[in-house]
Amino acid sequence: MFRRLTAYWKLHSVPILLLIASLGFYGVFAYQLERTDTLRLFSLYAALFFLCFKLIQFEKWNLKFLLACGLLFRLAFLCAVPNLSQDFYRFIWDGRMVLAGINPYLFTPDELVQQAHPAVSQLTELHNGMGGLSARNYSNYPPLNQLLFALSAWLGGQGVMGPLLAMRGLILFADLGILYFGRQLLKAINRSPHLAFWYFLNPLAIIELSGNLHFEGVMLFFFMAAMYLLFKMRWFWAGVLFAASIALKLVPLIFMPLFLPYLGLRKSLKFYTVVAATIILLSLPFVAPEAGGHYSSTLKLWFSNFEFNAGLYNLVKTLGSFLDIPPWELIKTYGKITPLISLALVLALTFLRKNHKPEVLLSSMMWALGAYYLLSPTVHPWYLLTLVLLSIYTDFRFPLFWSAVVILSYGAYASPDYQENMLLLAIEYIVVFGMLLYEIIRIKGDYFSIRKN
Repeated sequence: MFRRLTAYWKLHSVPILLLIASLGFYGVFAYQLERTDTLRLFSLYAALFFLCFKLIQFEKWNLKFLLACGLLFRLAFLCAVPNLSQDFYRFIWDGRMVLAGINPYLFTPDELVQQAHPAVSQLTELHNGMGGLSARNYSNYPPLNQLLFALSAWLGGQGVMGPLLAMRGLILFADLGILYFGRQLLKAINRSPHLAFWYFLNPLAIIELSGNLHFEGVMLFFFMAAMYLLFKMRWFWAGVLFAASIALKLVPLIFMPLFLPYLGLRKSLKFYTVVAATIILLSLPFVAPEAGGHYSSTLKLWFSNFEFNAGLYNLVKTLGSFLDIPPWELIKTYGKITPLISLALVLALTFLRKNHKPEVLLSSMMWALGAYYLLSPTVHPWYLLTLVLLSIYTDFRFPLFWSAVVILSYGAYASPDYQENMLLLAIEYIVVFGMLLYEIIRIKGDYFSIRKN
């Protein structure tokens, strides 16, 4: 036994040391970091990204070792309270509301606090923790997300730490599922399975999902399982799982038209019917006269009132300032135009590319979502995880570079009023657009072209 351990150490001593160093950095990140300490935040994140690169470089064919690394990194956050996001307070709030039989789309937290509603335990603590913006708006989380919040609140019981542990467990198992289906899809299109670790070991995925408890990972699990079944032509269950991904986060809706050339008209209609029926079934527990209006009005705010880490929008806003266009008018107009532009791009990718091939369909999804995020006035860091995952099925790596520099957007928290640092955002998007243009030139636009070959 000792000889085997000694031999293993000799073969893997450098990766083991990289693993230990990464665990130390994740520990500091989880338990000692304040999000206002941007220099420490950026330094830790840069170090973790470098170590991630070196681990994959050294051990890319060693599935067990990289799997163990990913699990240990996630478990490092097990007892940590999220330090880069306060959204988890709203998650617990919504979960407890559902358990109490209160529709989260009918009442804002501010309204229930004023009523001192006895059905929501820790009412004041959760209300204060989620922040004023969340507290004065209706919930914008889709139905299945609400049910998972309720499950976490039920499993976790009273207090805050119990629900946090339950949510971490759900997200951890979802990431394992993503790794499994991600590798299967890579094999199906004759790409190296080790590429899945660019998602599984990506510090952005570990910090924003296991650390900050965003449910993009659970959405991506359903999405990847759906794509795996779809490529096996098991379209019914693929439709059910794809609907589940939409009912967790609305992002996969943007991909719906792209299935038409892959499945053909008849199967597409059946697939769309299954997706729609499943979403309706998942929404039934929350059906109420005012619920739809409250939910849609909250969603509109995200498109037309809020801005964070924007790319092209900040350029448009700068140009608008020279024309004396008030920012609040600009974002309302911009918020109405960009969904139309995104839809036009998706339709172009749908009808002008050969999406009947799995690898082309996945790359079309990457371009559709990438264009949407580059246009969007709000790009929270965890939004990029879908883009990172899709990129491993293409020859483009600009989403990986984006996931490395998106941490610069957290520079806004160094300011007491959360004022964004335009210099940091400029650096971020210079890297993103620079890498994008470089890859388009290098690969000669084979994936970017929308002509049929």
